[in-house]
Amino acid sequence: MLINPVHAAEPSAPMEASPYLPTSRRFVNPLYIRVEDVPEVAYLSVGDRAEVERLAAKARELNDSDRIDRDAAWTLKEQALRIVHAHPMSTRRAALFEAFCEREGQGLVDFATWSAIVRTHGTQTWPEGVETSAGDRVAEVRSELADEVSFAMWLQWVLDTQLATAQRELTEAGMSLGVVQDLAVGVHPTGADTWSLGDAFARGITVGAPPDPYNQRGQDWGQPPWRPDRLEELAYAPFRDMVRAALRHSGGLRIDHIIGLFRLWWVPAGESPLNGTYVRYDHDALIGILMLEAARAQALIIGEDLGTVEPWVRTYLSERGVLGTSILWFENTEDGTPRDPKDYRRLCLASVTTHDLPPTAGYLTGEHMRIREELDLFTRPVEVERQADEAERERMMQALRRRGLLPEAGADLSSDPGERLRSTVEALHRYVSATPAALVGIAVPDLVGDRRAMNQPGTHLEYPNWRLSLAGPDSRPLMLEDIVSSRQVRRLARAVDRGDHSG
Repeated sequence: MLINPVHAAEPSAPMEASPYLPTSRRFVNPLYIRVEDVPEVAYLSVGDRAEVERLAAKARELNDSDRIDRDAAWTLKEQALRIVHAHPMSTRRAALFEAFCEREGQGLVDFATWSAIVRTHGTQTWPEGVETSAGDRVAEVRSELADEVSFAMWLQWVLDTQLATAQRELTEAGMSLGVVQDLAVGVHPTGADTWSLGDAFARGITVGAPPDPYNQRGQDWGQPPWRPDRLEELAYAPFRDMVRAALRHSGGLRIDHIIGLFRLWWVPAGESPLNGTYVRYDHDALIGILMLEAARAQALIIGEDLGTVEPWVRTYLSERGVLGTSILWFENTEDGTPRDPKDYRRLCLASVTTHDLPPTAGYLTGEHMRIREELDLFTRPVEVERQADEAERERMMQALRRRGLLPEAGADLSSDPGERLRSTVEALHRYVSATPAALVGIAVPDLVGDRRAMNQPGTHLEYPNWRLSLAGPDSRPLMLEDIVSSRQVRRLARAVDRGDHSG
């Protein structure tokens, strides 16, 4: 089960919606805590339990909206967690908490201190002397906010135990890998990591990507990059700690934009991504650490090696056992025709789509073109873009017909447009499942027929990135139970039943 990053976000509203713009990549967002599973809940007084249940009922009301309101959800969940935190722990539980804090060391203390300061003072009016973790008043402020610091540390311990439980239950249920976590490419410029790790990050610089066919104006992700010189001086400790934490309770780790371990597109503050430049890193050191930690955790590594990639990089990663990423719409031969399934890489995760592209149903119906036109993301005339998009889709449809996965044009007897669309989505997944790829993925929006992009790269407030609830073709929000019981989900799962396809 490959999940989006669960990295820590802001400890109070407003909370960043994107899991790829966290405050810390080492620690986790307590929004994901399941309050009911914290053992102390069972020992609450009647009054406290009633209050927790009241808060849970109010939180469930948020599920009726087609927009995810993280601020409202966290406000309610935090109130419930504070009630649970105030209840005394058993001697055994207290000892486990103490052991966790000792293991995580100063990194946890710094993260919790930053969280306590933000909860108390917000992000704008901090006391003097705490501008960084090395500030001369940090110890004093930490003492003043001891209860908040302890609460933040406790939240991380609860998260650690629940992640461990989730991974154990998945593997005991028969999954070979269980959870595969996701490591974002960077962090928020004013977050916990930049506060605690100081000049390990470059100032006045953000990370992005040069122009490509899907983002013709380039991208600026608003994240400060690691300084390669400081990483070396620190013996790569921040990187090691981050990777080790992500692998602790997972069977694998996807590295978002793994090319960033080789080079990153640095954009000077205030400049367009068009004016950025590449800065190189010691990839031998970074990949070596990554593989060492993966070996220790007995986990696999998946590198998102899409976009502008130097050809030798993919060979370098493959030789070290790092899986690449193959997205159907990007897998074309030199003349632009879709790559035959047998010619895909074996060491890769292959899928029809990814979180930076629209769901497959949305792509087939042109939803992505409507959004990009509406947001003025094209640099060529819209008519030219539409012609290119339609030609690309038709080449793919022809490839499906050649393999007998779709009937010949005009031979489809189904009069139901929805059924024709579902059949095409299944055919595309059958195409990918016929590749030798070590892993094949199905995006959850494809399971339920959602058409709306979860994320539109190159936008900030112009589009509700990461705020749309999972929904069916009618845009009505869905619950997990709806997915589990869905006939369409079972149909698509059967479409990727690989049998002996994978070799």
